[in-house]
Amino acid sequence: MAREPLPADAVAAALMDLDGWSLDADGGSISRRFEFRNFSEAFGFMTRAALAAEKLDHHPDWSNVYRTVDVTLSTHDAGGLTELDFELARRMNRYAED
Repeated sequence: MAREPLPADAVAAALMDLDGWSLDADGGSISRRFEFRNFSEAFGFMTRAALAAEKLDHHPDWSNVYRTVDVTLSTHDAGGLTELDFELARRMNRYAED
């Protein structure tokens, strides 16, 4: 998967199909807060997301407090958002729904 920064129109289009995610003020990252019923569910989600991130060789900036997981995605070496960010976000959305 390419690590080339996406143009602003492609970012906007990708966000339209991505529930819960928003473009950060800097325009170079997207974020979302996931909320679960308890810590165990939050940790299970993070485990699945971590395995996907390893496969993609693309790792999130995230934090976990009890039942919430805050995620920020950006491709730092590309200087902005790439298709990798949106692919990982789509996978995270699926895992949160399971």
